Amino acid sequence: MNTNTKFFVGIGLATILLVVAGVFLLGRNTGQESEVGGVADQAVLTANTRHAIGDPNAPVKIVEFADFQCPACQAAHPIVKKILDANKDKVYFVFRHYPLPTHKNAKQAARACEAAGIQGKFWEMHDFIFTRQKDWSEKSNVGEIFGDYAQELGLDIGRFKEDMKNVDETINSDYADGNKLGVDSTPTFFVNGQKYPGVLQESQFQQIIDGTN
Repeated sequence: MNTNTKFFVGIGLATILLVVAGVFLLGRNTGQESEVGGVADQAVLTANTRHAIGDPNAPVKIVEFADFQCPACQAAHPIVKKILDANKDKVYFVFRHYPLPTHKNAKQAARACEAAGIQGKFWEMHDFIFTRQKDWSEKSNVGEIFGDYAQELGLDIGRFKEDMKNVDETINSDYADGNKLGVDSTPTFFVNGQKYPGVLQESQFQQIIDGTN
């Protein structure tokens, strides 16, 4: 092999190595971005804080965008409850609606929670709907089922049913803000503005909280 040939072969190999390295780094970065997004716009994130637990001045602020019919959100529900119980002095938690169009009863479930909230029972209905998800998620008489839940919670049923017809603006506002923040799946959590899509295990959640001040 003469000198010129060696020279061009060397250039070719170097080019291949650079391309491979670039593809590797690009793939690695893309994977990281899909797991954790950038810091969210706080003005949008807290624009409609209606349902919250804890001290708003707490050092760690968690905002969840969720769909009541989503199995992953149902799986995250007990984890969130444990985390909030274990970090009462550290965490301020806000729940926001993001009913996916592919879930036929998700928006009706959000309406039921909002209507219950008008009578001071948002969190009670929230827990009922998540823990009993299998009982209503694919049913056609979901309004009747939620009416039974409302009765079980001691709500004024007539008012509850009427209020369910008038809460879409609130739900749609949450959904629109979710879109602005790049939410495209549920659950999606924001911890002090940092985006964490998907179900976080209790140990993961605690590690994030302990490292966020």
